[in-house]
Amino acid sequence: MTETPEPRQSRDTPAGGLTAAEVAERVRHGQVNDVPARSSRPVREIVRANVLTLFNGIMGTLFAIILVVGPIQDALFGFVVVANALIGIVQELRAKRTLDSLAVIGEARPTVRRDGEAVSVATSEVVLDDLIELGPGDQVVVDGRLVEADGLEVDESLLTGEADPVLKRPGDRVLSGSFVAAGGGAFQATRVGRGAYAARLAEEATRFTLVGSELREGIQRILRICLAVMVPAGVGLVISQLVVFNRTDTFGAIRRAVAGIVVMVPEGLVLLTSVAFAIGVIRLGQRMCLVQELPAIEGLARVDVVCLDKTGTLTEGGMDVAEVRPLGDTSRRLAGDALGALGAAEPRPNASLRAVIASHPPPEGWRAAETLPFSSARKYAGAALTGPDGATAVWLLGAPDVLLPSGHPQLVDIEGLNASGLRVLLLAHTDRPLSENPEGVSPAALVILEQRLRPDAGDTLRYFAEQGVAAKIISGDNAVSVGAVAAKLELPGATDAVDARRLSAGDLERATVFGRVTPQQKREMVGGLRAGGHTVAMTGDGVNDVLALKDADIGVSMGSGSPAARAVAQIVLLNNSFATLPSVVAEGRRVIGNIERVAALFLTKTVYSVVLAVVVIATAVPYPFLPRHLT
Repeated sequence: MTETPEPRQSRDTPAGGLTAAEVAERVRHGQVNDVPARSSRPVREIVRANVLTLFNGIMGTLFAIILVVGPIQDALFGFVVVANALIGIVQELRAKRTLDSLAVIGEARPTVRRDGEAVSVATSEVVLDDLIELGPGDQVVVDGRLVEADGLEVDESLLTGEADPVLKRPGDRVLSGSFVAAGGGAFQATRVGRGAYAARLAEEATRFTLVGSELREGIQRILRICLAVMVPAGVGLVISQLVVFNRTDTFGAIRRAVAGIVVMVPEGLVLLTSVAFAIGVIRLGQRMCLVQELPAIEGLARVDVVCLDKTGTLTEGGMDVAEVRPLGDTSRRLAGDALGALGAAEPRPNASLRAVIASHPPPEGWRAAETLPFSSARKYAGAALTGPDGATAVWLLGAPDVLLPSGHPQLVDIEGLNASGLRVLLLAHTDRPLSENPEGVSPAALVILEQRLRPDAGDTLRYFAEQGVAAKIISGDNAVSVGAVAAKLELPGATDAVDARRLSAGDLERATVFGRVTPQQKREMVGGLRAGGHTVAMTGDGVNDVLALKDADIGVSMGSGSPAARAVAQIVLLNNSFATLPSVVAEGRRVIGNIERVAALFLTKTVYSVVLAVVVIATAVPYPFLPRHLT
């Protein structure tokens, strides 16, 4: 999707926000955030996909003929049409209801300033130029320009795939679909409704497409062949039956002709396929796997390439402390106690400090006399800590390149760790007060952090490899970080990560790890793999994955993902467990095997019915059955 320039503003909104009259004026001019929420497939798409089929067209036409010529008991085969359509509609409406419920639970209510007061409103009530307040955990609901920022860090991973929060300052842009990771501020709405970034991205993926199904496509080919045979056979049967009854019983002749045609349609195979899909969907539902379209369970069983988004699919939110490496004469226990005390003293921890707090509980006997909260601008946190022995020292935890002078020998080792995709913090102490710049600090330990992997990700990737399915990690994060995650998961080719900004024609087939991939590139990469003859599944949870999810043969989203991603994906993992996918593959293969085993029985009946029709036409004898006998 091409980036559009920031629109010009008529004026800056005052600090007190818009007045009621100004809000009303914007509502009259349609400058309101009235984008219809699309948390799932619309009902009309579900009904259309299950009703407007070739099978329903054939059987519905024959059903209508019988309703005209009667009697009604000869129209019992019409219930197969109803049952076949209802199975798909009911199952897919259940999936829609579940996704709509998730959307309601996660619906944001932004706080806007109006007439000098902060009020909470629905997302659809935000208007252009509204002044919207932001705090930790808040979602950015429209595009805007920051007017206030206090240590504001924005998580744009659902938009860009970049795992690290971005520090924002007044004047910077914020995009809808991002979240506040730390700090606070306020921004002026510059794009609302369909003009907002997330809405425009999702809008490109709203066209209706049916998931591919070899089973259903095979049945469609059979039905087209049957239709080609049925037309001349039907004409021949009507003529032969009129001859038999000496043109005295036209309706009777038509009824017997319909009986000869109905039996040619493998209606049992069509119904069995729908029932088998429905049972598979129910079984997967028990594993917290939501299937939006019945054939999707078959589709995933046939893929030979699965494209994975790193953030949210292979990794979980947050980080883990991989190692604390003491430096100099600092003991491991002292470093651990200082980290625990620093974490306990931090009032507003970011992701890195939360990892430290999780691994190092507050030590006994330590207290903080003075604290310096973490700031993205400062890049470190600190506290004056008094230990159990009564000694007080200033301890700092932050970016090594800020706390250490340029050329410090320790920075060489740190650069090597950063190059391997790890994040490194430096724990140091100093005799200088917290209020002064951290010069001449004494390094105490390196705190090495790594992204938190989903515990089941490695086993799932190995399962796909055993099944002959190639896995490709496609992420908006930097290539080094993505490669490090892939290496931990033992994915082949992890050490040869490709930066998508320098992507060549042969890299798509050769490489398995890609970083710095834009949403449009994800879409193009999925399209390129499909053009190369591959059947492609795409997993993702962010707005940046929506286009690729829509264009893939099978789209898989996490239940905690963005509403737009859940809406376009055919499969939603409600428990956010990547390990559910092998169950989907196994269920799909079970369905395929069962249907293929019984298909020959139904097709044999079709062949015999054609032979019988030819014999009846050739010998001009009464057709031996009525439609009621063959239902």
